[in-house]
Amino acid sequence: MAAREHRIAITDEALRDLRRRVIAARLPNPIDPGSGEDGTSLRLVRQLADRWADGFDWRTAEARLNRLPQFVSRIDGLDVHYIHQRGVGPAPMPLVITHGWPGSFIEMERILPLLTDPAAHGGHAADAFDVVVPSLPGYGLSQAPRSIGVSSRTIADMWASLMAELGYDRYGAQGGDIGAGVSLWLARQRPEALTGVHVNYIPGSFAPCIDDAVEPITADEQAFLDRARIFAAEHGAYAALHGTRPQTLAYALSDSPIGLAAWMIEKFDAWSDHDGDLERTIPLDTIITNIALYWFSGTIDASLRLYKENRLNPLAFARGERVQVPLGVAVFPRELPMPPRSWVERVCDVQRWSVMHKGGHFAALEQPAALAEEIRTLFRPLR
Repeated sequence: MAAREHRIAITDEALRDLRRRVIAARLPNPIDPGSGEDGTSLRLVRQLADRWADGFDWRTAEARLNRLPQFVSRIDGLDVHYIHQRGVGPAPMPLVITHGWPGSFIEMERILPLLTDPAAHGGHAADAFDVVVPSLPGYGLSQAPRSIGVSSRTIADMWASLMAELGYDRYGAQGGDIGAGVSLWLARQRPEALTGVHVNYIPGSFAPCIDDAVEPITADEQAFLDRARIFAAEHGAYAALHGTRPQTLAYALSDSPIGLAAWMIEKFDAWSDHDGDLERTIPLDTIITNIALYWFSGTIDASLRLYKENRLNPLAFARGERVQVPLGVAVFPRELPMPPRSWVERVCDVQRWSVMHKGGHFAALEQPAALAEEIRTLFRPLR
């Protein structure tokens, strides 16, 4: 099916219903309202709720997003929403960028002009990209899967179909969080179409086949595995729930916008690089816009369930298997546990490994200029 232009148009009735629910929210009574030790702090949720009810203007956000070139295409039986921004330069390279959870396509709003028109932002026109930013199925504006089995692996095939439909037979891929997994699956399954892959996260399910007799685990690799286990034990309850019983959680998050916000903003607060004031790093209106997209879509269950599909389809590699597509990795200081370069090189052709000075899990939101420069640098010799 040919691509059709898309505009976001939330009804006034939906906006009124949302505001009513936000105002009527019943909040818990924690021992310490300012503490995040037990989860999202009451202080942060009240700040968000007050802004959402009185001050946040969805229509302003909607108008801004509608200035982006948005489209919907029918891909493998699902309506897939995406941004398709043409590059300004002599020969823009196609690049598909994939977001993760609890993000959406709006994570890429600030980085888009840096990649599509680098000459207007202190760069070189020769580094321009044609950028495609699809929304994951069930995340915001893409249709939720109608059957089981849609994992990052199958989404990678969907993206390959989308890029082919757009006329791109060779392109790069970039992503963080779930988007990193989709990008690596693309490289693994469609190497003939990939010029290179850049990621700012290595998924937790990324698992080389280890032969201790040939190449035993190094001290740095063991330290990473230990960090990952500690993180899973102390901070991984959300992922365990998403990956095993997502439907139960979905009832609460589908019914309460403040419950949804509390579940999601915890990650923006904990995983971004800030000095105690989240809004100085990621504006509260940006976070609310992102949460509202999830709310209006009514598909939170599908977004959670992708974790279960990915648990059943891990990014695990067979003995001797290698991904030959050139890979670049940007390691931001406040990222979730990241493996050392040697761990990734067991499987991938790592051509660039950069330790960044500032930033966290939401790199495109937090440090768009630094991430854009890393992407440009990796792909410059691969054009």
